[in-house]
Amino acid sequence: MVWSLILLAIILTVGRSWPRLRADIRTRGVVVWLAIGSVFLAINWGLYVWAVEAGFVIQASLGYFINPLVTVLLGVLVLKERLRSMQWIALSIAVVAVVVLTFGFGHLPWIGLILAVSFATYGLIKKRVGVGSVESLTIETAALAPVALAIIVGFMATGHSAVESDGARGVLLLVLLGPVTAIPLLLFGGATNRVPLSTLGLLQYITPLAQFVIGYLVFHEDMSPTRWAGFLLVWISLVVFSIDMYRAARGSRSAVADVSATSLAVTEPD
Repeated sequence: MVWSLILLAIILTVGRSWPRLRADIRTRGVVVWLAIGSVFLAINWGLYVWAVEAGFVIQASLGYFINPLVTVLLGVLVLKERLRSMQWIALSIAVVAVVVLTFGFGHLPWIGLILAVSFATYGLIKKRVGVGSVESLTIETAALAPVALAIIVGFMATGHSAVESDGARGVLLLVLLGPVTAIPLLLFGGATNRVPLSTLGLLQYITPLAQFVIGYLVFHEDMSPTRWAGFLLVWISLVVFSIDMYRAARGSRSAVADVSATSLAVTEPD
């Protein structure tokens, strides 16, 4: 969080974006909502780091697999959006998958569910605020930085800081976590305005797929037949969801093209 804030300050300086940031801060409610969003972001970051350290990489990947589905569900519950029939089917399969995975893990897969809900809620807040990616992430990390600094000071006071335990190598790795954390979030924020929704939705599955492969092949986490069945259902629901998203995006483009053609025909002189 601290090194991400420093990196963002450099980006704002190079891009001469400080005036835009100040204008966003003055906008009523922006800081409050982004501060709330930062809480969900901190929950997501913190739980994910803990899950990796504790050996739950595969369950963490589940959270990011079902995140698009949770986002759609929040759209229904909060924004009162209406779902298409295939979206209902995808969500229903996902619910069955969670039930199967509950039996597979021996308990509710709470790590994956909290990761999915926290990041989906964070995305919902970002969407409603409508602030640029650099500016919004700067406000969010600025809200989290004092807490992060207090934790760092606490570790240093008790002799458990990375500076003392890991030396220069540990400090370098922590510094690199700034760009590693901030750059993907900045690129995601920029991509939402430039990449078609259908393409963006499919690209989001790269991360959980990579997490799953690392958890299974690198960390050798256990995958019982029941867990395989649960993940298979998750993947089927995502296939259904992706097909529906692709069809909807293609239909929207066709509708726009038809409207443009009609407008051109109406304005064309005889």
